[in-house]
Amino acid sequence: MQKLLKFFVAGVIVLAILAFMTTYSVRFTEKAVVTTFGKASAESIRENPGMGFRWPYPIQNVIKYDTRKQVVEALPQTVATRDESQLIVTAFVTWRVTDPLKFYQLYGRGSRPIDHVREASDTLRGSLSSALSAVSQYRLDELLSVEAGGSKLAELEGKIKERLLSREAAGGSGKALAEGGIEVVTVAIANIQMPEAITQSVFDSMKARRTRIAAASVETGKAEAQAIRASAESDAAIIMDFVKQRADTIRSQGDQEAAQYYEMMREDSELAIFLRSLDLMRAGLGKTTTVVMPMSAPGMSVFNPNMALDKELKGVPTLFPQQPGAETGKTPAGSKGGN
Repeated sequence: MQKLLKFFVAGVIVLAILAFMTTYSVRFTEKAVVTTFGKASAESIRENPGMGFRWPYPIQNVIKYDTRKQVVEALPQTVATRDESQLIVTAFVTWRVTDPLKFYQLYGRGSRPIDHVREASDTLRGSLSSALSAVSQYRLDELLSVEAGGSKLAELEGKIKERLLSREAAGGSGKALAEGGIEVVTVAIANIQMPEAITQSVFDSMKARRTRIAAASVETGKAEAQAIRASAESDAAIIMDFVKQRADTIRSQGDQEAAQYYEMMREDSELAIFLRSLDLMRAGLGKTTTVVMPMSAPGMSVFNPNMALDKELKGVPTLFPQQPGAETGKTPAGSKGGN
């Protein structure tokens, strides 16, 4: 019984070893290359996740590459701008393996996948450092502009990516990165520094530029204010001329109308006073107003029933016609005095 148990355990171990040597698994984030005596072909690629079978090593070997994004950062590099300013630029690139066969054929020196990735990263790092020469196409103020939207860093990153993907920037391999199964996802500037020797001069230059812009803005504001002031004064002068002309016209019309009333007043001043008194009463007294005033008050003479009898006012009708035999203060014609 013990011998059977030993044979069973030994058989399980042998099967486990054989399974380990003849099977492999690929994750969702991986692509595999199955090499036969170190050689690989299009049929050697395994892109779908799951389990596969192979001949034991050293007949066949499985090399798996992570297809997720990876980051390579170039060493800080001193580059000159178009206006001869020195900058210390640090850039990085994100990349991933898209074609495991091409990647293996170009960078597959060594038995471990990590060695292949390290070699590809070194190649990318060197190519990125070489592509940073695109900085020389821009001035310092174009890269470090303080104005919103004035910086051309995004454009510079695009130029660096173009150079990185070109055949000339691929380093000693003499092939473009795409031919090595690599996809460059993004290229970005991580940091830009200025040497300490020129930092102060750059600050002074930026301060002087800000001062010039501020002075220009002040002068523009003064010119606009002067133009607005001149326009307002011109409009005011035109309005005043119009007002004076209108006032002269109204004054002339008023004088003409007043002359007629002055002529009437000269002809009969008492009639004019009577009419003005009526206007005063009409304007000052409402329909339901009760006023107690002496007859001697200004304008109250219009209510005197004897006014039209005592004074002969032209054009004024008799308010209270005289009754026959009434006392008028005058002796009728043909009458005799009392006894």
